[in-house]
Amino acid sequence: MIDITDGVQSVVSQEKITEGFVIVYVPHTTAGVTINEGADPAVQEDIIETLEKLVPENKSYHHSEGNSDAHIKASLLGSSVTILVAGGRLVLGTWQHIFFYEGDGPRQRTVIVFAQKNR
Repeated sequence: MIDITDGVQSVVSQEKITEGFVIVYVPHTTAGVTINEGADPAVQEDIIETLEKLVPENKSYHHSEGNSDAHIKASLLGSSVTILVAGGRLVLGTWQHIFFYEGDGPRQRTVIVFAQKNR
């Protein structure tokens, strides 16, 4: 899991969004994005370990590429999050950060950040 909060905030700042929202979208079937605690790295470790226990890599899946577990884990996390912007800052809780999850890599990945100003 990679903390991408600062990068998303940079887009908000560059686009001069003071009030609005951003959508963070990952266009991949074996990667995802989520919001969770960023203060303690053990939380990310716990999430990864729990995903591995819930969806083990070596199970008899039907998908022939051998990465079905990554597809399922990405589906559980989701491919997008929406975050409000107020006062030019992402509206996140005290401990919340935005994380990119890599389920089948490392690979070259894209994270799309769409920022929209309130009209």
